[in-house]
Amino acid sequence: MTLIANPIYDSVFKYMMEDEKVANILLSALLKKEILELQLRQHEYTNTQRTNISLFRMDFSAKIKDGNGEEHLVLIELQKTWLPTETLRFRQYLGTHYLNKDNVCEDPDSHFGLPIISIYILGHTLGELKEPVIYVRRRYLDYEDNVIEGKDKFIESLTHDSIIVQIPFLQKRTRNRLERLLNIFDQNSCLKNDGHLLEIDENLFHKEDFPVLTRLLKAGVAPDVRRSMDVEDEILSEIEARDTALMQKDQLIQQKNQQIEQKNQQLEQKDQQLEQKDQQLEQKDQLIRSMIRMMEQEGLSEEQIARKLGLPVEQIRSLK
Repeated sequence: MTLIANPIYDSVFKYMMEDEKVANILLSALLKKEILELQLRQHEYTNTQRTNISLFRMDFSAKIKDGNGEEHLVLIELQKTWLPTETLRFRQYLGTHYLNKDNVCEDPDSHFGLPIISIYILGHTLGELKEPVIYVRRRYLDYEDNVIEGKDKFIESLTHDSIIVQIPFLQKRTRNRLERLLNIFDQNSCLKNDGHLLEIDENLFHKEDFPVLTRLLKAGVAPDVRRSMDVEDEILSEIEARDTALMQKDQLIQQKNQQIEQKNQQLEQKDQQLEQKDQQLEQKDQLIRSMIRMMEQEGLSEEQIARKLGLPVEQIRSLK
């Protein structure tokens, strides 16, 4: 067993991916394609504000080779997050790539944007989807939903493929090379007393992937990386405390809303009861009016009608 730094931390993840060989190993495994050339672009961004969740981003330009031997230039947008976040955050970052004039093919005769491949490494799950790695790929279809072979630069520059990794579903899976490699993210391997470190079985990894473990071994003993992990823990602790306070406030507001709703229901019931009483009184008055008319037709005076009905003369007059 080997102890490595936990790459769920932004500082460790950054340290790992700044090594071109290591980044090539991980990205080529995710893409399932050979990466001939790889370059880290200067668009790294980490959100460690004390009022927001951690959302770490890195961009790469790459020349990849398809299964048929064709070579393509692409942009790889890599994003990692600790906690559930709004999809708007991801969309906003993706939008910056479409707007960036630097993300255009270097060919002077071409004005098309480079194809973008988005990779999301999530510390949370996506609801009912249980697979640890999900590939979202485009297809060209005609009106009858038949697949159209070939690719077009216009379409490729306006749409993109995605790869989504759900860390909670890794669970030491070893069905293929990629799952074996992704064991470096499996949080079930955290040391009980130190979440900064993972205990990894190096025998799970292919020999060509050992540079990834070596890089994470170095991160585990690098003082700057260790200090940065402590800072991230403090930030996460503050985020959790803030979220707990907000949740408690939400619960209090919900309880008050429930109390107000109950009072409104009680008032509504009282209004219904009053309305029923008014209807009963109206029905009673209508009955008395009918009796008064009948007695008047028999020639009885107001005083006589009042005595027979046991009502004041004034009320008999008001009901006439």
